[in-house]
Amino acid sequence: MKKVLVNTLLIAGLSLVPVSCSRSLDEVNSDTSRISEPVASKLLVPVQYNMSAVNYMRANDFTFDIMQVSLDFPNEGNTLSRYNITENTGAGFWNNSYKWLKQVKDMKFAADRDNDPNYLAISMVLNAWIYSNLTDTYGDVPFSEASSLDEGMTQPKFDRQKDIYVKLLDDLKTANSLFVTTKTLSGTDIFYKSESDANGIVNWKKFCNSLSLRLLTRILSRNGEVKVHERINEIISNPTIYPIFQSNAETAKVNVTGVAPLLPPITRPQDFTTGRAASTFFVETLKANNDPRMAMFFGQAKSIPANANIGYKGAPSGYAYGTAFNYQPSNMNQNLAKAPLNILIYPYAELQFILSELAFKGVIPGNAQTYYENGVKATIEQWGSVMPANYFANPNVAYNGTLERIMIQKYIALFFVDQQQWFEKRRTGFPVLPNNGGLLNNGIMPSRLMYPPNPRVLNTGNYQAAVQQMGGDDINVKVWWNK
Repeated sequence: MKKVLVNTLLIAGLSLVPVSCSRSLDEVNSDTSRISEPVASKLLVPVQYNMSAVNYMRANDFTFDIMQVSLDFPNEGNTLSRYNITENTGAGFWNNSYKWLKQVKDMKFAADRDNDPNYLAISMVLNAWIYSNLTDTYGDVPFSEASSLDEGMTQPKFDRQKDIYVKLLDDLKTANSLFVTTKTLSGTDIFYKSESDANGIVNWKKFCNSLSLRLLTRILSRNGEVKVHERINEIISNPTIYPIFQSNAETAKVNVTGVAPLLPPITRPQDFTTGRAASTFFVETLKANNDPRMAMFFGQAKSIPANANIGYKGAPSGYAYGTAFNYQPSNMNQNLAKAPLNILIYPYAELQFILSELAFKGVIPGNAQTYYENGVKATIEQWGSVMPANYFANPNVAYNGTLERIMIQKYIALFFVDQQQWFEKRRTGFPVLPNNGGLLNNGIMPSRLMYPPNPRVLNTGNYQAAVQQMGGDDINVKVWWNK
């Protein structure tokens, strides 16, 4: 809105400028407030902040409900936490993603034009980050012909998810080779402060390769069709060429300071808790772990009518219609929506659980338990909490040699990380979420979202082709990597 206002004022101001008789009508009518030539250094921060904010809100508005982190309360109704999905459930996510992908494309063009390898590589990493979330949400999406309105492409085709993944992985490999780690950026970078931090570009390179491992792990079931294991081991066996995250300090995140323009995505903290309760599953999972962050994440439940604290107790997501509650459930802590806060893009803990799974499955060498314990520790410490000395003595936390144990801790680590909990649940089946008697869709976790109205109405032919090649526009249609 601020940008629109500024542009409007600039355009309005043009009417006050005297026009020379020698100027043509085309010259008079040109909008001089627009940037005719994009500059890569000016495009990075808007993409970083705005897409991070979109994903923060996606976790808050969607993932929390569908993955039993929280629920609408006291009137749950036919809501997301019951698997009530409509064509508008992901409309804002779709529209915002393509909006900022266009800016990423402009950044790539400018970096290529100006022969700036670092901005070129960064644009490829951002492109892979945003597109992977899009295709994991919907399946086949506009990709190779998308963001091409300037070239006259108004109705882009929907690319197959396999083709998108192959291209994104190739781009990430290329990006890794482009980074010049001895140079800083010419503009601001809110992920890694690469304009001033000598390690900034190194951290971008680590983000690039860690993102490759996220995507490769997502498509493990397609090994053979794509050289998944080979590419994973290429990265793991060559840490000098393909560095990956080594600590929480290298986590990809945005530090929201509360000072403009780095403001919290939720304007009023009270909106974060209004009409909401924490879910029993999430609360009880952390409680069983003796997680030191309970007070950081939740408020205490209250007795009725005495309104006395009764400890941490959530409400069951998708509870049976007509259920009566004799207590006021725990809610989420409003501080999670207040500055200062970190918007997590890709936490180091996530990578450790990826490596644990890969070692557990024998895809890579290494000790699955060591990676697992590194991930658990990093999960706690990424929130500024202290890892208890005897934490792994708890049988609910101790590594037990199962994928389920790895994935339940990964679920906790992915708290507030866009839609990653949902993607991983679909891929592995974990964590096992309870059906408390009121789930719709026969209690089946949705496998994707329906395409939103815009592409269906404005790009009908390609939408229909995509629906045919996907096998339907239905929440139970599995995407390529999940078949």
